[in-house]
Amino acid sequence: MTFLSGIDLSRRFYAEAVAPAVGGPHSAALVGPGSEVLGFDTARSADHDWTARVFLFLPEVRAVDVPATFLGHPAKLVVATLGEWVRGFLGFDPRHPRPRDWLATPTQVFAEFTGGAVFRDDLGLETLRQRVAWYPDDVWRYVLACQWRRIGQEEAFVGRCGEVGDELGSAVVAARLVRDLMRLCLLMARRYPPYGKWLGSAFGRLPAAATLSPHLTGALAATAWPERERHLVAAYEHVAELHNALGLTGRVDPRTRPFFDRPFQVIDAGRFVAPLLTGWSSPVGAIDQFVDSTDALGHRALTRAVVDCAHG
Repeated sequence: MTFLSGIDLSRRFYAEAVAPAVGGPHSAALVGPGSEVLGFDTARSADHDWTARVFLFLPEVRAVDVPATFLGHPAKLVVATLGEWVRGFLGFDPRHPRPRDWLATPTQVFAEFTGGAVFRDDLGLETLRQRVAWYPDDVWRYVLACQWRRIGQEEAFVGRCGEVGDELGSAVVAARLVRDLMRLCLLMARRYPPYGKWLGSAFGRLPAAATLSPHLTGALAATAWPERERHLVAAYEHVAELHNALGLTGRVDPRTRPFFDRPFQVIDAGRFVAPLLTGWSSPVGAIDQFVDSTDALGHRALTRAVVDCAHG
């Protein structure tokens, strides 16, 4: 049986079952959680929590009669008012975002809200989606700075762990750096990084992935720290050139250099942090740059409280 993507399934569910049952102005879309919203679903996705699904936004909530199944799949219709649902999902009103609203909202949430598909829009859903399609420039620069800072905090440890015979520790640090580089590249490309399951898939869609993937894979596969470092050096220098191509700062020398007098090559990521950080006092970052718990990131009030605390 040919696989029908979740977006196409939900589009048909709306056109054939929902639209005929709704009268008057409304907006309808597939947004929110789910691999299908990000376009990463496969036939495997249909084994659980995968439905013909539509979010229907009305001026006032009312019952809408639709079938419980559609094309052999469970069908789910969520009926809500647009403003209330959006504020609940994002944790803030996208018409009037404040800097801390951007920082307190995980990138996965932004990806879920701006991804998927809008099937009809009488009430202005697409306008709200466009308002948070990407960070404002000053927030973007700040988030990039903080992502570089994460790299700078650990870049010397691949060699240092290896030097004392801790190849496992060196490999763990390298894996963390690879993840941070992938997220950095997505941020540079104005793409909200998704959570771990789809991070590699999202990264693989970037033009830079063709050059970077062999080096990142090589760093992960290496069994000795000098080889691990060699692959990371190539990746660092390419990502540094991507930074320069953005034109957000003056040109930064993209070549790696020794870590003080030690025989470890690093990009010295702080050189990229300082010129990006202008105007911001705390280099802590957005919520998912310093909180890594799925449960915590899914709690809107908690992420806002944590960001308020972290940014004084």
